[in-house]
Amino acid sequence: MGTPLDSREAQVVEVLDRLYEEYPDTDISLNFSTRLELLIAVVLSAQCTDERVNEVCEDLFEKYTTAEDYANATEEQLAEDIYGITFHNNKGGYLKGIGEILVAEHDGEVPDTMSELTDLPGVGRKTANVVLQHAHDVTEGIVVDTHVQRISRRLGITEEERPTAIETDLMGVVPEGDWRMFTHLFISHGRATCTARSPDCDDCVLADLCPSERGDAEVDLASGEAW
Repeated sequence: MGTPLDSREAQVVEVLDRLYEEYPDTDISLNFSTRLELLIAVVLSAQCTDERVNEVCEDLFEKYTTAEDYANATEEQLAEDIYGITFHNNKGGYLKGIGEILVAEHDGEVPDTMSELTDLPGVGRKTANVVLQHAHDVTEGIVVDTHVQRISRRLGITEEERPTAIETDLMGVVPEGDWRMFTHLFISHGRATCTARSPDCDDCVLADLCPSERGDAEVDLASGEAW
């Protein structure tokens, strides 16, 4: 079993140092060229792979270029245009509602505050954080997706279970200058090595620090279940 460092703060610093070296070019994997495109892509990415979202959005962004375009479309048409995206019927409604609110309240522009973004249909704190960071260069928090949730618990950095509680906890131990990259580093590591079902602990740069290291540890701290 790996042995974490004496404090969570020290554990975070060492983990980040290693992941920065391992994934020097990591960044957001959604394709977009405008703030609106980013907002739409992130909403569609909920419970759907970024690869699938990028594939669907290639045609979607050619057809819908403004908030007015989404506002004027029917939910049924939008659902058809994003067919293949998880929960495409619900998300078709989100896209229309987003377009309507942006037109009515924000002159068709994507707002730059957490409260205004989370007032939009289909936009929670995680989505709003992504939009703020990558559309407005504003970092108010840490994006807690499934990779961040899983790996931060496996490494003993947090014992919280809900994304909002995990974010609050992480913000207390992760240096603020690393908040944005923290997510991308953990996503890259989660995809490459620390996968949900069969993590490759033998080839993990964090294995000696990880109290969940498979093979020696009895329990996966991410789930609380035995390996």
